[in-house]
Amino acid sequence: MDNWKTEATKYTPEIYFDASNSVLGINGESYPENIAEFAGPLFSWLENYLKNLGEQTFIVNIELIYFNSSSSKMLLDLFDLLEEEVSDNSKKIVVNWIYDKENDAAQEYGEEFQEDLESLPFNLVKKE
Repeated sequence: MDNWKTEATKYTPEIYFDASNSVLGINGESYPENIAEFAGPLFSWLENYLKNLGEQTFIVNIELIYFNSSSSKMLLDLFDLLEEEVSDNSKKIVVNWIYDKENDAAQEYGEEFQEDLESLPFNLVKKE
């Protein structure tokens, strides 16, 4: 699998995949007008990638400064998909929710997401 990167726009975050380290990153702000149009390609790629995920650990780093309610729903769908892979297929997946130490809202959202998950390792990572 090859590395790839989707540049951030005014309304969407940067998304990148580092194939050598099996790391998916989502960074920036997320409030696209059409969340399905934005997230559809990501979810299609992710479902395909997870089918072929071997023994390596897949790391998802999320660092969102701001996101709207439709993006929040997309994140919940993402976490559900990842948690299902961990629970049903014993995949090694870790999510790192990265937030600035001064962004209390981002920390609180991360804590809320973390509470909803049962088997998906979800780390809150404070950026100094």
